Amino acid sequence: MTVAAEPTTMDNSSIAAKSTPAPSSTSATTPTIAKDVTSATNATEASSSTSAAEPEPDFEGNVSVSKSMPTQADLDKCADLLVLDSDGASRPFKSLYMGEGVAPRQLIIFVRHFFCGNCQEYLRTLSSSITPESLLTLPTPTFITVIGCGRPDLIEMYASTSNCPFPIYADPTRKLYDLLGMTNTLDLGKKPEYIQTSLFATTVQSIVQVLKTGRDGLKGGDIRQVGGEFMFEDGRVVWCHRMRNTRDHAEVTELRKILGLDDSKPPMRKRWSHGIRDLGKRSGSWKNKEGKEGKRSGSVPRAEVPEKLDERREEEEGGRGGGDE
Repeated sequence: MTVAAEPTTMDNSSIAAKSTPAPSSTSATTPTIAKDVTSATNATEASSSTSAAEPEPDFEGNVSVSKSMPTQADLDKCADLLVLDSDGASRPFKSLYMGEGVAPRQLIIFVRHFFCGNCQEYLRTLSSSITPESLLTLPTPTFITVIGCGRPDLIEMYASTSNCPFPIYADPTRKLYDLLGMTNTLDLGKKPEYIQTSLFATTVQSIVQVLKTGRDGLKGGDIRQVGGEFMFEDGRVVWCHRMRNTRDHAEVTELRKILGLDDSKPPMRKRWSHGIRDLGKRSGSWKNKEGKEGKRSGSVPRAEVPEKLDERREEEEGGRGGGDE
């Protein structure tokens, strides 16, 4: 017997579901992938254009430095760190600004590497405007000390070419620079008033010095390190300035105000006073008051500072007494 098959009924929705194929996963994700690729491409292009427009951080402009004075905790960390004189003899950093025979007020200037023509130019201008004798006329006995980040072997050369009459020391470890908040940069910055020669002249001078020193040309110090100025009084820092670029020492006119001298501008020096022409003729020696040749040690006996002050006061009092008669 033949059984008739029951007719199968199917609604339109079911037919549509069966007849319409399911979308593939590739088709579903294609718009998303395309969108992600486009975003990534745009981001890469934006990053590339930004990198092309912005120079390296070292040359971007003034670096950001702290304007705060070192805390007592900072000074405690620095106190026993050693600095070296031109003979390689060491002494603790604190002995430069406190202790017996030390003037109660000390301006300590941190310079860059010992071949930096900008810092040498700074010391020439400073030395032509502020002398040890002028510091002794101040109500508070004051003295200046210079510290560089190179090897002590180069202090002789540095003192000679910069015409610096103040003691110079070396901190080749640069730990003092770090603890006192000084930074690293290669940016030139704006030309300051204290530089009285061209960039070409200072650059040539630096190159000549490096070549003349031979193997010592590698001992100048880190060229990225910049310095600053710190005024110590009674063992604490009362004023400071940190360099934001390689030519950002405090202007000499500002230092004169801080020290209590008048705000007159430094005198214009003779052309070539930086000594490029005479560099080969320098002997590295100096003459003392008696005219005898002696080795420049880069340091001045601290006990002499108060004695000179007393002598000057006695002369002034004697002069006033003679005028009254």
